[in-house]
Amino acid sequence: MLYLIPIVFLGIIILFSAFFVVKQQTAVIVERFGKFQSIRQSGLQLKVPPVDKIAGRLSLKIQQLDVIIETKTLDDVFVRLKVSVQYRVISQKVYDAFYKLDYPHDQITSYVFDVVRAEVPKMKLDDVFVRKDDIAIAVKTELNDAMSDYGFDIIKTLVTDIDPDAQVKAAMNRINAADREKTAAQFEGDAARILIVEKAKAEAESKRLQGQGIADQRREIARGLEESVEVLNKVGINSQEASALIVVTQHYDTLQSIGQETNSNLILLPNSPQAGSQMLNDMVASFTASNQIGEAMKNQKKKKE
Repeated sequence: MLYLIPIVFLGIIILFSAFFVVKQQTAVIVERFGKFQSIRQSGLQLKVPPVDKIAGRLSLKIQQLDVIIETKTLDDVFVRLKVSVQYRVISQKVYDAFYKLDYPHDQITSYVFDVVRAEVPKMKLDDVFVRKDDIAIAVKTELNDAMSDYGFDIIKTLVTDIDPDAQVKAAMNRINAADREKTAAQFEGDAARILIVEKAKAEAESKRLQGQGIADQRREIARGLEESVEVLNKVGINSQEASALIVVTQHYDTLQSIGQETNSNLILLPNSPQAGSQMLNDMVASFTASNQIGEAMKNQKKKKE
């Protein structure tokens, strides 16, 4: 009976080893005596031990491979690109994916290097940033054509990072800063010019209004003087005497106005008590002499005619 115990124990081990579980989104390759036997999908599966063995497991989920490539652009700038490739094993081609390629990551990386180093040297550095989607599309097209025969489907390719040489980045930053400073200077210049123009317009308008005010003031003064002369003429004072009287009156009005200013340093010459009468006599004499000269010139002209 004792010899039955190892047999039973061995039978239990074989029974348990005959069953295995395949996880969701996973494919298991089963070989029999080293030869492909079947592909098992998710769930509880049965194999014949020790005839059958699990040769490998393949994930059917979408996977991502990041490839970093260093290459040179058309304008001789070295740049590092990070290309992310999202791929998965085609469920109907698990056999090809397992048996045709030993290292699919290396194969995908080689194709990415080949495409990127063929496309980027055709572009300038600025174009690489602008046309990174074109690079990604070219990589995806090339990979799909090559990897579909091996049972892999390329879902998407993305150029996730573009990193130029450090000196180039510093130069680009300086260029960008200089452009921004130039733009700022232009805006500041435009603002200063607008302020100068508006200030000049305001000063011109102020001068125009000031001149108009002075003209209106003088016009009113002249009208007032005219009315004053007319009033004096009515009482028997001729125009010359009236003009002299008005000037003397304004002289005394000016003296009175200056006297009211306590802090004024203005001195009006002459300002003696006899100045007013002297000024009146001089102006009357001047007007009289002027009239006489005018009459003499008129008589002389008539005689010549």
